[in-house]
Amino acid sequence: MSISWGYSPKIEKFIPLGDFAADKYLIVAQQAIENLGWKLSHISQTGLIAYTSISFQSYSEEISIRIHNNFAVIKSECVGIQMLFNDYGKNDQNLEKFFHEFEYVEFHLKDVWDDRLAKFHSLINKQDDHYFEKAPLATKNKIKNVLYLFFPQKGYTVTPILVLVNIICFFAISVLYVIYFRYLLITQGRITDSYTLSLKAKAFKNILSLDYRNTIFNGQLWRLMSYQFSHGSISHLLFNMYALIYLGLMIENKLGWKKFIFIYLLSGVCGGLVSLWFHPDQFILGASGPIMGLFGAFLALLINKTFEKKATQALLISTVIVSVFVLINGAFGKRVDNAAHIGGFISGFAFCYLFSFKPTHEDALKDWARYAVNFVVFALFFSAVLTFIPRYQTEDFKALNEKFNSNMDYLNAITRLKIDLPKDSKLKSIKEDGIIPMERNLQIIKQMDALVLKSEDSKQRDKKVRLGKISYRAVMLMYRDIKGDSTYRYSKETSKALGSVFRILYDREETK
Repeated sequence: MSISWGYSPKIEKFIPLGDFAADKYLIVAQQAIENLGWKLSHISQTGLIAYTSISFQSYSEEISIRIHNNFAVIKSECVGIQMLFNDYGKNDQNLEKFFHEFEYVEFHLKDVWDDRLAKFHSLINKQDDHYFEKAPLATKNKIKNVLYLFFPQKGYTVTPILVLVNIICFFAISVLYVIYFRYLLITQGRITDSYTLSLKAKAFKNILSLDYRNTIFNGQLWRLMSYQFSHGSISHLLFNMYALIYLGLMIENKLGWKKFIFIYLLSGVCGGLVSLWFHPDQFILGASGPIMGLFGAFLALLINKTFEKKATQALLISTVIVSVFVLINGAFGKRVDNAAHIGGFISGFAFCYLFSFKPTHEDALKDWARYAVNFVVFALFFSAVLTFIPRYQTEDFKALNEKFNSNMDYLNAITRLKIDLPKDSKLKSIKEDGIIPMERNLQIIKQMDALVLKSEDSKQRDKKVRLGKISYRAVMLMYRDIKGDSTYRYSKETSKALGSVFRILYDREETK
């Protein structure tokens, strides 16, 4: 068994016809395909196309026979995305089965040629002989080698440009990162603090990413586009570009480059918005959001019968399987943004469905009307998300939290007051290092109460509220005890209040 490797694994055989007439060859091939249970999609005077059944080795293969001069070019090619870039021997098995069945059919048709020839010619007179240029794998057939994947051509115009932009952005940022941080900052010693260096390095490497929800509210809307061209690693980039090329080869020629880029970019924006809703404080980067938009678009094309019926079944199964696999992987994988995947997929499906559905009345919708409807849908979604998405005030909370903790540090001084200190000195210390800082904290927790916070920050705020109130009560009781010349240093009530303060502080340290 021979295993075929490549971006789109396939095996191709050139069979000289000799004295075998082309029409007779196609008649035998058609019967062999029917005997094998494969689904014939197209047949004309220059060839035929069929699809194999689904198997564990691959989703389906396209079997094509083209008549060129005095040769029959027979090819078996994988339809869907093949993991590990190989066909697990399925294409070789297909051709072996075909040739074996071909010999059997040729022998049994020798006595009925006249009848079969008449039926064949009657059939092909009704067929479109230019179908081979419209077939699902037509664009893939133009890719002679891997270099062709990076050059625009008819039916494959904007995809290679998107691929090159992604690659250039990744390597440009990587090179600049090495030059700037590894040489200027480390070699020249301009930054000696490793923590500061790591923060600056992270910010630099994610310069195009969608970082934090508040950056969008602060006017950096361009990040909803730029994050689509930023990748965290070479494997991240390669996997995304592999999927992008596959989808570009399959659907750009059906959509046209303008609709293709429209769906790609805007479904990426929608995926980013959905991700921001669920992940307000994490970096979002990568082309998987818009790529899932293209998977959604592919599904919409199949549902709207853009491809021939037999081809649609094979393509639909492979598209659904790959889409479900990506979403399941996103649900259980670490550092995988499934929110962006789902948002991109649904928006890509919606945009493409509006582009490709066929109205029941005779007058088809004009292209400009479809663009207008899609843009209105996008604008409504965009506006709704920015209007209703919670604007968490995380940075404001962090700043208030630091001030609160700084005021709490004053308690250390008054809890260590010497017993033999004069009464006036004790009262002065409690007031300056206790009452005044705790009063400031009461004002701070009022400001915290007005903030919109995510759940984990809300829990921290609740602790601060309890701590602020009990701390103020504790220092006021201390002041009362000292001023009233209590027999004991502090009363039982004061000691209990101080114990509550330190229990809350201890919990804070434990949950850091």
